[in-house]
This record gives sequence, C-alpha cells and structure tokens, in this order.
Amino acid sequence: MFNGKLKALTFSYDDGVTQDQRLIEILNKYSLKCTFNLNSGLLGTSNSLVCSGVTVAHCKPRACEIKGIYEGHEIASHTLTHPMLTELDEDEIIRQVEDDRIALSEIASYDIVGFAYPGGGKNFDSRVSEIIRKGTGVRYCRTTVSSYSFEKQDNLFEFNPTVCHLREFDKMTALAKEFVEMKPDKPSVFYIWGHSYEFDISNTWKKFEEFCEFISKRDDIFYGTNKEILLNE
Repeated sequence: MFNGKLKALTFSYDDGVTQDQRLIEILNKYSLKCTFNLNSGLLGTSNSLVCSGVTVAHCKPRACEIKGIYEGHEIASHTLTHPMLTELDEDEIIRQVEDDRIALSEIASYDIVGFAYPGGGKNFDSRVSEIIRKGTGVRYCRTTVSSYSFEKQDNLFEFNPTVCHLREFDKMTALAKEFVEMKPDKPSVFYIWGHSYEFDISNTWKKFEEFCEFISKRDDIFYGTNKEILLNE
C-alpha cells in the first residue's frame, strides 16, 4: 500500500541538467513528485548535444544551486562522471557510485539512497548490480528497460521503469489511461523516466504538461518520489 492507496505514480529524470527547472515548475503545478539523478563530478559544466539533428543545451547547475532547484523532490545518484559501468572493474564501479552518493548527500543534506544506471543500451548487468548492492549505500537502482507493466518488482537493484517519456510518448499516454481506469487488488506502480533536455528536442513541453494535468489529482493514486514508493519511506 502507498499511504493507504494501491496505485502510485513516480517520475525519474537523469543527468541533472538546467531544463530540470522548467520540468519542476510543471510537476509542482500539478503536485507531482520526481527523483532526479545527478552526476556530482560534472556539476557546473556546460555542453550541448545533437539529437535527431537538433542541438540542445546539456548544462549542469552548480553544487550551490542544487538544494534550491530540487527542493520537494528526491535527489539520487547517477555516478560521478557518467561512465558505462559494465566496462569498469569493481573498485571503479564502487568509486563512481559511492563517491557520487556521498557527495550528493553532503550537498542535499540528507542520505542519498537511490541510483539510476547511466548510458544507453546494456548499461548494467548482474555483476554490476551485485557490486552496487554489496559495496555501496544505494538501496535501489533504476534501469532503462521499459517493462510496460505496473507490477511491483522484487529486485530493486535492477528495477525496470514502466515507460520512457520521449521515445514512447504515445505508449505512455495509453498506459496512463489504463492506469487511471484500473482498479487493482494489489500495489501497482506507474514509473516514468527520461531526460528533461529531451523536451527541447521534440518540443513536447506542452504535451507533457497536458499529460501531467490528466494524470494528476486522482484520489486513488499516491504521487511520490522513487524512494517514497519503492522503499515505502
């Protein structure tokens, strides 16, 4: 149960970029909660990405801005510098994850326990997830593998989200309608992930706000951060 409810909705966004601020304005408007996965070793850096022929900013806020930007939401780890963890040895995996977690905990002034695997493709395996489970203070890890399901999962170190907001926007919308209408007899989680800079690529800020308006303020849905929902804390 999630605060007495059987349905829960949560969002998760990676990289900790300046577009998060616009996203947070939308989420706050509709009383929605999100977990933001940051790279502490890259804070304050400025860059750009070319995606689908579109150049977008990929800039990180400074450490001193983090608490103010993400207030009311959860901060989680995304490694120090965003490497592909499957290519690293055990010591470096632990350093990338645990040092990031500790640095972010100091910045946020609370214990960071969440993590999202960085990179696309096969960005994790059982070796990596087991190293993180045993060697760090992380308590849950999110993958990038869509489950298209609301089923509660047992393995929190290889937790698969329901859907990606950008690549599968139509699928996300269809799942939202299904989630709103369903009357489950067991705990069910609708978990959406992505990167906020992707809204600039596809110019879908308005569509996403319409989505948030539709899914929000439902009496039978608990709206929480990843930690609140996955760990019931």
